[in-house]
Amino acid sequence: MDYRNLGRTGLKVSELCMGTMQFGWTSTEEEAFAVLDAFVESGGNFLDTADVYTRWVEGNPGGVAEQIIGRWMQSRGNRQQIVLATKVRGQMGPGPNDVGLSRKHILEAVEASLRRLQTDYIDLYQSHSDDQDVPLDETMEAFDNLVQRGLVRYVGASNYAAWRLMKALCVSEVNGYARYDSLQPVYSLARRSVFEQDLGPLCLEEGLGVIPYSPLANGFLTGKYRRGQPLPESGRAENVKNRYMHENGFRLLDCVDEVAARHNAMPAQIALAWLLARPGITAPITSANTPEQWQELATSTEVDLTPQDIEQLDEASAWS
Repeated sequence: MDYRNLGRTGLKVSELCMGTMQFGWTSTEEEAFAVLDAFVESGGNFLDTADVYTRWVEGNPGGVAEQIIGRWMQSRGNRQQIVLATKVRGQMGPGPNDVGLSRKHILEAVEASLRRLQTDYIDLYQSHSDDQDVPLDETMEAFDNLVQRGLVRYVGASNYAAWRLMKALCVSEVNGYARYDSLQPVYSLARRSVFEQDLGPLCLEEGLGVIPYSPLANGFLTGKYRRGQPLPESGRAENVKNRYMHENGFRLLDCVDEVAARHNAMPAQIALAWLLARPGITAPITSANTPEQWQELATSTEVDLTPQDIEQLDEASAWS
């Protein structure tokens, strides 16, 4: 696996990022350790998590994925080899200040994440989503404080509108604060317009690294969802059905299948290879429940799409 700079920074990350939302949800700790080992063996060094993972599971208080990663890094002794990204914003307690991007919540949340991750610094600390109830200068000043104290190396954003992202960059520029150096948007062959319309050009202009999540459209681009076939057993199946299972979506899958056949590849590998070929993309975030699943995804970095392949995929996904 090759490595790419995160935006304009000197930080080098693997061209696929391991997402960890499944840890403590659809993956046990033992399974998570096996997947993480396979990830590192394939050349991966970039892990993405969040403090709220996996709070939506009954009986899960949040922070479980961070705890699993922390125990794995301790057991393997590999913290220095890992580029560790986590996020802050979500509800982590019952109180009104246990959520959001206020100075109070950011400063408290980072300490809690550091304890769970069993480390003294976070490589990339990201706002999980925008918080328009808090002035941007308060949020960016708090992030800058963490960078100055050495608790955080870089800061990034996720789920921001282009105008808010630009405003945050301006706030940092005017005040000399650490700025967002990356964006984590939803982006895939089946969902292009949200990113490409405004966010993509902005990230290219301002030198932000782009680490897209949901690059396989919640599994739709893996080929598990087909015309006239029963939905797979998945907590995301109904959402996939409502969003992607229509004629345009199935025509896109037909195109992905055609390109995959030419490369002796799987549909998921083609979807990831298309993203890796897009301008400004640093590392799509993808996840796996088994080492075998990960190895299949990792092979996408070896797929060399031709200009004709890319043109065909672009045309088939233009509706998205």
